[in-house]
Amino acid sequence: MLSYQHGYHAGNLADVHKHALLARMIDYMTRKEKPLSYLETHAGRGLYALDAPEAVKTGEAAAGISRALTDGWFAPDHPYLRALAAVRAAHGPTAYPGSPVLAATLLRPMDSIQLCELHPQEFAALKTAMSPHGGIFHHKDGRQMALALCPPTPRRGLMLIDPSWEVKSDYEMVPELLGHLTRKWNVGVIALWYPVLAPEVAVARAQAAMVRLLRASWPEALFSEVRFPPARAGHGMIGSGMVVLNPPWGLAEEAERLERLFKSL
Repeated sequence: MLSYQHGYHAGNLADVHKHALLARMIDYMTRKEKPLSYLETHAGRGLYALDAPEAVKTGEAAAGISRALTDGWFAPDHPYLRALAAVRAAHGPTAYPGSPVLAATLLRPMDSIQLCELHPQEFAALKTAMSPHGGIFHHKDGRQMALALCPPTPRRGLMLIDPSWEVKSDYEMVPELLGHLTRKWNVGVIALWYPVLAPEVAVARAQAAMVRLLRASWPEALFSEVRFPPARAGHGMIGSGMVVLNPPWGLAEEAERLERLFKSL
């Protein structure tokens, strides 16, 4: 499926949850003077403008990152805010980093970046957004890339898996994919983002079944779920979930802090 366009949703509450955790993971992992690999299976375009017609139309960023900034959810030295400030200094006050640019802003020259995106226009935009940072780009299926590159060099590293979740097969594919990856790369930090869906959504049962299977298969993983009001009437996403295998130290505390903040909405 190639219809998903994240520009309508950039900077929403799910992004706040996902990107705050991602930034915290990278910040901790880069404290050690050893290189690491950063990989993404579904990278998107990497950089968004929150004053673009798509973002303005949905209003999701206004209820997401804009509200989080207004309400003081993050201290100035939080890695999420540091990355956001750096991106806005370079691209303007309404710029918002997708996960590739967020990660690249926090990573070091010694670290490697490999990104995959299948959508042709998003892939072209990704290469442009990442031009100041470099990296290796794969215009192919994210699952194929993940299996082909694991274990990466260097072996120490982090992979973000963030599909569009447009079809039921996404929910059926992910547990199998994680099983293959953990057998090939047992030391890797593997982070999976997924939407929390309202019961009436067609694939809600598939989503819930996937999470139950993941919890049973990896009981030692970090599971973080937050809830929030639907972006608009009839919108099916009512929360955000992250599963992290081999979670870095301190991530559980950040997840708990975010969960408390989301409960205040």
